[in-house]
Amino acid sequence: MKKYFSTETLTLVAIFAGIACGIWLPDIMLSLKWMGDLFLMLLKMLIVPLVFASVFVAIVSLGSGEALKNLGLKAFGYYFLTTALAVTAGLLVVNVIEPGSAHQLAGTAEVAPPKEHSISALLLSFVPANIFASLSEGRIVQVLVFVIFFAVAALHLEKSKRKSLSGFFDALNDAMGKIAGWVIVLTPLGVFSLIGYIIAKEGLETLYQLKEYVIAVLIALFLHALVILPIVAYLIGRFNPYSYFMKVREAVLVAFSTASSSATLPVSIEVSETKGGVKKESAGFILPLGATVNMDGTALYEAIAVMFIANSFGVELGITEQIIIFVTATFASIGAAGIPGAGLVMMTMILSAVGLPLEAIGLIAAVDRILDMFRTSINVWGDLLATKVLNRFIKSDEEEKEPLQRVNRQ
Repeated sequence: MKKYFSTETLTLVAIFAGIACGIWLPDIMLSLKWMGDLFLMLLKMLIVPLVFASVFVAIVSLGSGEALKNLGLKAFGYYFLTTALAVTAGLLVVNVIEPGSAHQLAGTAEVAPPKEHSISALLLSFVPANIFASLSEGRIVQVLVFVIFFAVAALHLEKSKRKSLSGFFDALNDAMGKIAGWVIVLTPLGVFSLIGYIIAKEGLETLYQLKEYVIAVLIALFLHALVILPIVAYLIGRFNPYSYFMKVREAVLVAFSTASSSATLPVSIEVSETKGGVKKESAGFILPLGATVNMDGTALYEAIAVMFIANSFGVELGITEQIIIFVTATFASIGAAGIPGAGLVMMTMILSAVGLPLEAIGLIAAVDRILDMFRTSINVWGDLLATKVLNRFIKSDEEEKEPLQRVNRQ
């Protein structure tokens, strides 16, 4: 019975049930939004303590600053590669389909641009001026920066003190994992409520009105998720990405329903360790890092969206402008927070870089929430693959002891 009624199976059923109920029973689904909100709140409740504890334990478990440096360089190199490939795929697809070029659209939604767009402001926003404020407000990037410094400092403490700190955060990490397991049981109900609410509120008509744009985004996302990422993962990680997906698909489904890579993080860590065969050190360090800086789906989407806006306004963007889009989208995605709608905020930086009006975001705001669900799924899938790929470069304590034991036996 467990095989046929697992959480993953029920979650998949909940997605289709939510879509159907959103179409035919919109009033009921609007009234059931509180179920989805509760599910999101429970997940978000875990994010800060889970990120803090898991990253700290993962870094301390690496044993030295040299091991951390090597893993960090590999992680950022892999993230940059996959993000660059995602933007390239987006630009190729949008140049073939050319959405928006046949007619101009009139945007109805208004999006307030952020006050600052400079790279310096983006970099400064990563550093916490008050770590307690960052913790209470859930600023994950700032928490991540602080805990990395904190964990590296712990590596330089004397052994007894480091062991005490490590033991405390290891226990905290395990406790958060237990709570995450309980929350995961509620996934089908949360997914059903969230999907049904979005369909009931937005409807399917908005997808049809911007069908060329939506088709371009979906084709590029699926190309990246099903072809590009698996090829890269297979070549570098030496594992079957499709069989791995079947083991960790629950996290991708949760990402689709919540449109938040940060909210999905507890689920991603849980399934990657328990079902995906990923070491605790890899899941604890790579997944929180990826949830904040690895945004393949967002970078791809932003490239297509800016090209669509340009086409809709009759502005021709040449090779130079598309190179600017490539560079800006790749780096802007690093600063995109793992929350619903963050891609729209980051897109203002790209629009400014190529001279397009910021208010043009209103053209695509109507379908952004629905597309956000798809691109967040790709973000999380990319994080899970990165964790599995980089997992082969991490040696557990047992593996590190093996050579010494072999020498002693000889």
